[in-house]
Amino acid sequence: MEEFKILSELAEERDGKGPQRADLDKCVHCGLCLNACPTYRELGLEMDSPRGRIYQMNQIAEGAPINDSYIRHIDLCLGCRACETACPSGVPYGRLIEAAREEILPRRKLSMKAARYQRWFFDKLLPSRPALQVAGAVLYFYQKSGLQKLARLTGAFKLLGSNLAKLEVLTPRAEIPFFYSKIGKTFPALGEKRFRVAFVAGCIANVTFARLNEATVRVLQRNGCEVVIPPAQGCCGALHLHTGMAEHAKALARNNVDAFVPEEFDAIVTNAAGCGSTLKEYGHLLAADYDYAEPAQRFSEKVQDVTEFLASVELNDQMGSLETIVTYQDSCHLAHGQRIKDAPRKILQSIPGLDYRELPQADICCGSAGIYNVVENQMSMEILRHKMELVKGTEAEIIATANPGCMLQLEAGVRMFGKDQRVLHVVQVLDEAYQNYMMALVRKKKLANATARRR
Repeated sequence: MEEFKILSELAEERDGKGPQRADLDKCVHCGLCLNACPTYRELGLEMDSPRGRIYQMNQIAEGAPINDSYIRHIDLCLGCRACETACPSGVPYGRLIEAAREEILPRRKLSMKAARYQRWFFDKLLPSRPALQVAGAVLYFYQKSGLQKLARLTGAFKLLGSNLAKLEVLTPRAEIPFFYSKIGKTFPALGEKRFRVAFVAGCIANVTFARLNEATVRVLQRNGCEVVIPPAQGCCGALHLHTGMAEHAKALARNNVDAFVPEEFDAIVTNAAGCGSTLKEYGHLLAADYDYAEPAQRFSEKVQDVTEFLASVELNDQMGSLETIVTYQDSCHLAHGQRIKDAPRKILQSIPGLDYRELPQADICCGSAGIYNVVENQMSMEILRHKMELVKGTEAEIIATANPGCMLQLEAGVRMFGKDQRVLHVVQVLDEAYQNYMMALVRKKKLANATARRR
């Protein structure tokens, strides 16, 4: 405990706004990060590379004013952290970009309308279950009533502005029933109980990825897990943190640290790579908070991505055959933030009948990046277009990934540039294999019963 007190005091001393000097000084300006950066690959501009952005951060740290040019270059960064994987010096670029955005936030010039929307989305919607359920119900009505189909056929959104028409293609599907009815419940292991895990259900995912959450629970159950979904959990704060709203993210982190008791579980499991990256960094995020520094660190040490967890245990091999071609797009915060690349591939390649084909440049961002595809739509769609060209070359019928945000982006890519490929989370592909096995057993039993009756 005394150790955490000293560490929190040290963290508090350096917890000023803006990138920290110790982090900035790790960059030796070698340029090995440049080719890994999606915006540099698109634009070819030094100031839109990690090295160039760090150079600008250094200028601000030395007293240069925060101007529109600096804000623009920081805004164009996807925060994908591919540069961290490429960096030989261990520059914590994700931490730097988040700190830069936190420093910029109070100086950002927003219209009254944009500021009102930002407050509603980050302060009212994401942290609130009732608000998310109301928004989900409205979205469900819009989609199931035929209004969405009509709007798309008639091009109605183009009349309201080209930007709105571009953003509408990114609209997620509301999935009834919402997953909120499962929160607070415990699901028993199927067969021998080998593990007890807690599941992080997320926020928007409970409305728009309810079936993914259900598939995750089923797969964990089939692999000997008792799955607990703690009732008091909420939004992880990842989107807040990536936008520069560090204090909001800390408040949400404290809530989740209180909601989970790490000692009671073998793992705290998430199926969202972006959320998982932030959950694993709660220890750093709350390092300056004397009351939460130690509990946050214990929490973070128990967090595992669902693919990471499943690949580390003896996977249940009672799978039915999936006769399909699958490729895999790395989720940036899994591959670069958490350094997990082999686990999803290992799971996919274990499924019988599945023809796995490696996607070229699979670890280059798809352009989703939290809300980047909304606020920087043009750049995001250009990155996505290149990604879908590579997908076509694999002839894949399923594009697998490991993050809900990436799934939304890739689904938009299929609608705009694709060939009717299905977009699934790795865990959903595995769930289908398990379901096929169970269906085969049922068919076999029916056939045996029919044969017995004929005799």
